[in-house]
Amino acid sequence: MTSSHPRLVDAQWLHDHLSDSSIRVVDATVHLTFDEDGAHTESGRETYREAHVPGATFADQLTELTEHDGEAGFAAVASARFAEVVGGLGIGHDSTVVVYDHVNSIWATRLWWQLTFEGHDDVVVLDGGLAAWQGAGFPVEAGDASYPAATFTPQRRPERIASTAQVEAATSDDAVLLVNSLSRDSFAQGRIPGSVNVPFDELVDASGQLRSLDELRPLFESVGALDPGVAPVTYCGGGIAATAVAFALQGLGRDDVAIYDGSLNAWTSDPERPLERG
Repeated sequence: MTSSHPRLVDAQWLHDHLSDSSIRVVDATVHLTFDEDGAHTESGRETYREAHVPGATFADQLTELTEHDGEAGFAAVASARFAEVVGGLGIGHDSTVVVYDHVNSIWATRLWWQLTFEGHDDVVVLDGGLAAWQGAGFPVEAGDASYPAATFTPQRRPERIASTAQVEAATSDDAVLLVNSLSRDSFAQGRIPGSVNVPFDELVDASGQLRSLDELRPLFESVGALDPGVAPVTYCGGGIAATAVAFALQGLGRDDVAIYDGSLNAWTSDPERPLERG
């Protein structure tokens, strides 16, 4: 691994380790678009079939790893279902999982978070995703690929997730720091009271690769997210971009970050809950 970030690998590292029997490469792409009607998500399976890292399988987070009938439209599935799906992808407890996506890595970090949430720490993110792989001159393949099925036994870590009730309590608790992961404009338009802002799109450079830890540290220090006296809880619109901020924080030594999985979708489902603006 050539990055100082402990959970990040570059294309050359993956190329050099692609034939290792313990490696499981997973394309985690979901396509997210916005228009006047709001946000729209679409499975990345078809773009995976058009081009993916050789041997990589596809995790359909949208249809197989998401609950759509809770207080928000995008929530982590139950442990048993998660184990069934990732075991079917060939991921067991002896697997080193390399996750990537086609867009901006927030879907890769979403799967990274779900794996660590269920107790699997041997998971890394391909820096820059498929674009970085192709930019390095490495080949892609089309169609579907798979690994032999494995047994995945979940060991859920409840401290890695925050409920709406916990976030409501956090708004009056100085020991919890709510970190909004959306753009600065979105933060100004509406946020959970007491939140600070670390936009996920400022974590990466123009090529979509994660900035160095030396560059990231001042961004998090400026909002108090590295203060050992507070416990960070990251959130966004639907619990996706929040995982990118949690990923960056882990690289800076914060292993205690929780994700508000419902995020603003859940918070705003009750009009009585307040928002700060400006």
